Amino acid sequence: MLKIYNSLTQKKENFIPLTDNEVNIYVCGPTVYDHLHIGNIKPLIFFDMMKRYFTLLDFKVKLVVNITDVDDKIIQTALANDTTEAQISQHYIQAFFTLLKKLDIDTIDKFPLVTNYIKSIITFIQDLMQKGYAYLTETGVYFRVHLVDNYGSLSKQDLTKLKKNARKELDPQKENVEDFILWKKTETGVKYESPWFLGRPGWHTECAVMIKDIFKTTIDIHGGGNDLKFPHHENEQAQFLASQNKPLTNFFVHIGRVDYQEQKMSKSLNNVVLAKDVLKDFDANVIKFFFLSHHYLQPINFSYELLLPIQTKYHKIVHTLNKNHFQLKMNHTKTSNKKLAYLQQFHQLMQNDFDTPNVVTLIDQIIKELNKTHVLTEMSELQNTLLYLFQHLGISLPLKTITPQDVTLYQKWLQARQNKDFKQADLLRKLLEEKSFI
Repeated sequence: MLKIYNSLTQKKENFIPLTDNEVNIYVCGPTVYDHLHIGNIKPLIFFDMMKRYFTLLDFKVKLVVNITDVDDKIIQTALANDTTEAQISQHYIQAFFTLLKKLDIDTIDKFPLVTNYIKSIITFIQDLMQKGYAYLTETGVYFRVHLVDNYGSLSKQDLTKLKKNARKELDPQKENVEDFILWKKTETGVKYESPWFLGRPGWHTECAVMIKDIFKTTIDIHGGGNDLKFPHHENEQAQFLASQNKPLTNFFVHIGRVDYQEQKMSKSLNNVVLAKDVLKDFDANVIKFFFLSHHYLQPINFSYELLLPIQTKYHKIVHTLNKNHFQLKMNHTKTSNKKLAYLQQFHQLMQNDFDTPNVVTLIDQIIKELNKTHVLTEMSELQNTLLYLFQHLGISLPLKTITPQDVTLYQKWLQARQNKDFKQADLLRKLLEEKSFI
């Protein structure tokens, strides 16, 4: 039975889908005012892997990652660059898709844009007002937090403490300091017609509405970075419960934060490491391997130095597999069999809350055994097992195409050795080594 850590209950729980053989997952995606930093891609890599594994278990999986294309930060960026919000958001949406392509993340089924859900958001807010959960002031529509009995259950926030810390001075008409905005009146930037005044939606409302419209009901898994737990996910959950009288999700899965130089990445600290820049120096598969070498819950203090041993390990694995692939081809050894014991271990680890660090340890064991064996059928089974594991982790291991010229080169090398023409043999050996064939 697959167990997943549920942030709602703060413990591992058996995963039982709400509908047999189906899994619905929603992940909070980027606000498109800049390029994604290295920490932003950690959830994308994890949920890509999660969908692959659920699919392997024969589940029909729907994975949705939203895009926030209307936001104060987008407006500020547009003003700073003397352009429009639409141009800024379109530019960074394309940059996001380019990044996903480079990372070979192709499992996401839908990328809903906030701008396509404005009418639904307004209808949703009207419904909350009719039910008494929302109220109007001169500057916005607010949500009455105190009416939701279990508010704070996700983030374990104390409503009394929230009252003390919240800022009411931003709108003196707010009934309670902890109430949050659903629709904001605005004079600057993009604004939309509404029954109340020109404005734009609150961030927390956008995701609640997209989940409601796309999935129609409670979803299996809601994911995102750990920093979204409060207030974003807490407020999403409160609105959905108030509107639909049912939970937003069965599981909240939160991904540990990625820091740089022991600090949260931020423009003000000038310590933001963009994912696109890391990809200039490291293969996407190395970056994926790096993140999956840590448990998804674990915070990471990122550095380029941490990627170097992972890069070395990855290249050694690719070299080993290409070398064995060539030997198997030259000896006409082919089998589709895999090592059952290793497959069982893989599934045991993955079903224990996606224990990818220990899957990496298992991979190390298989590599050691592969390097020791000279039995071709054994080599083939271990090779197949490794390729299977990496495939379902979402990491590519490129095997080179073996051409007739490569076969001829290998045969000439063998002949030179047999003839004790060591100079020629050394020359041919170097050529084969460059191709990772021996």
